[in-house]
Amino acid sequence: MLNQKSNLKNQNHNSKVKNEFRERCYDYSISVINLIKSLPEKRIFWAVSDQLLRSATSIGANIVEAKSASSKKDYIKYYEIALKSANETKYWLGLLRDALEADKIEVNKLLKETGEIANILAASLLTMKGKKQI
Repeated sequence: MLNQKSNLKNQNHNSKVKNEFRERCYDYSISVINLIKSLPEKRIFWAVSDQLLRSATSIGANIVEAKSASSKKDYIKYYEIALKSANETKYWLGLLRDALEADKIEVNKLLKETGEIANILAASLLTMKGKKQI
């Protein structure tokens, strides 16, 4: 009985952590959308903005998709896609910061958050795959 309570407590904690992470990714997507809305209406920004929007919002979308996965392998695949999207997002944010007239302070904040989200995804993947974290 004690073991069952302990397992239930761990499941509740894990569920809360996952919900908080999904919410963090949602808020992150909103921050990226707000950055894109603040960019100048110049043609040079269109392609980068479009790619940034797709990759950044894909992170949270894949985390949500994972919740409905039909198997552990499928669940892991969604997290892998989310991690790839986070890494792609770093690229587009870097271009905005270094080559275009974007708000460097805001872009750097988003780059920091992207890195933290990517680290959480990578650590989660290592755990799911049963590999030790270094």
